[in-house]
Amino acid sequence: MLNTAWKQILLSLEKSLTSSLYSVWIKPLQGSVDGSRLTLTAPNEFVANWVRDRLLRVIRESAAEVMGGDPRITIKVGAKKPVTRKPRSAARKPGKRAEGAQHLGLPLDQSPRPLTVPSWRFNFDDFIVGPSNELACAASKSIGQTAFNSDHLFLSSGPGLGKTHLLQSVGQHLCKSAHRKNLRVACLSSEEFATRMVLAFKSRQIDQFKTQFREGLDVLLLEDVHFFQGKEKMQDELLCTMTALRERGCKVVLTSSFMPKEFKGVDDRLVSRFCSGFLAHINRPDMETRLRIVQEKARKLQVDVPVAVTELLAERITTDIRQLESCLNNLVLKARLLNRAVTMNLAWEVLENYAIHNSTPDFAHIIEFVCKSYSLSEDELKSKSRKRQVVLARNTAFFLARKHTELSLKAIGERLGRRHSTVLKGITKLEREISMQTPLGRQIENTAQRLTP
Repeated sequence: MLNTAWKQILLSLEKSLTSSLYSVWIKPLQGSVDGSRLTLTAPNEFVANWVRDRLLRVIRESAAEVMGGDPRITIKVGAKKPVTRKPRSAARKPGKRAEGAQHLGLPLDQSPRPLTVPSWRFNFDDFIVGPSNELACAASKSIGQTAFNSDHLFLSSGPGLGKTHLLQSVGQHLCKSAHRKNLRVACLSSEEFATRMVLAFKSRQIDQFKTQFREGLDVLLLEDVHFFQGKEKMQDELLCTMTALRERGCKVVLTSSFMPKEFKGVDDRLVSRFCSGFLAHINRPDMETRLRIVQEKARKLQVDVPVAVTELLAERITTDIRQLESCLNNLVLKARLLNRAVTMNLAWEVLENYAIHNSTPDFAHIIEFVCKSYSLSEDELKSKSRKRQVVLARNTAFFLARKHTELSLKAIGERLGRRHSTVLKGITKLEREISMQTPLGRQIENTAQRLTP
C-alpha cells in the first residue's frame, strides 16, 4: 500500500512537470509513505537541496491529491555507497560525463541534454472562460493565426488563475495545427531555463545550449519570467534568445505573476522585449465562472455534486482556481474512500483544510488584520522601522493586498509609504518562503488563512 501511494504520486508528478525536470530531479528520489508523512531520499545533497528549493510545492500538491489533507514532507540524503575506482591509467570511454557534471554531483545521464517533446496537460477545451480571463484566452487562441499581429504573448496573473493552463493549451494547439511534422517546441519554467544554462556552463556546453534555444526552436513557452529579476547574466542570455527567435519569426509565450512594468532589477531592453508583444492580465474569476469550473470538474470526475455543495465551494474559495479544484478532488476522494455520497457536511469537513473567505477583504481590513496579527499600530506598520517583525508584517500586508485586492503594486506601496519596487521585493520573498515551505513560509500561510472579512 505504501509503495503504491508513492507510485501514484510519481504518476501525478510526471503529469505536472516537464519530462526533463521529472527525469533529472524526481526519478533519482526514493519515496515512502507513512500515514500523513512522505519521506523522500535523494542520492546526494545537491539533488536534495535543489528539490527543497524548487519542487517542494508541486510535490506537496501531488502528495495531497493521493494522500489527502496536508501531508508532511521530509527530504533527506541517502547513505553514500562505496565507490570502486578504476586505475588512473584507465582511458576515459566515449559518452562519460564532463568534469562540470561531476562537480555538481549529478548522475551520469544528467548533464545538459537535448530538449524533449512536451507532454501537454491542458487544452483550450478544458479552460472555462469568463469576464476575468476572456481576453487572455482569446489572445492565446489567436497567436497561431496569421490575423494576430504579434508572435509574442505575455500572460500575467496571481497564482492558480490559469496562466499555465493557457500556456500549455497554446503549445498543444500549435503542435496539432502545424502544417509540418515535428514542430520544435520548448515548454519550461524560467528556473529550468536557468538551471540548464548553469549546467551548460559547468559542463562546457554553453554553445550547444545557445544553439538549442536560439536556432533549434519554433516555439518557446516560458513560465514565471519574474524569476530573472536581479540575475544579470541570465537576463542577457534570455534577451539574446528572444531576439534570435523574433528574427526567425518564432512564437513566444511568457507568463509571470507581475506585469513587465512592475519588475525590479530587470534590464530595460528585456522589459521592452517583454512588452513588444501582446500583454494580457487574468483577474480573479467571478462567482458564475467559479460555479462553472466546479461543475465541469465534477463532470470529468463523473460524480454527482449537489448544487448546494457546488455553490458552497465556489463561495468559499475565491482567489485561487487551483485550490478550488484541489478542494473538489479531495472531497470526491474522501467520499469514495468512505463509500459515502458528496454532502454538505462532508464538504464542510474538507473545507477546513483550505483558506476560505466569505467575501474578498478590502485594503483597510487587511491592514487592520495585519496590525492585530503582529501586535503593531498602523503608524508602526507605515513607519521606516527596519525591525524584523515590522518588516515581516509589512511584507505580509503587501502579499495579502496583492492577493485579495485589484490594487497595483504602486498603489499598494503608496498606501504604506513605500515604492513599488519595495512591494515587489517583499511579495517575492514571501512567495518563495511559502513555496519552499520553510518555517517562516508556514507561519505566513497560517497567518493568511486567518484573514476573514
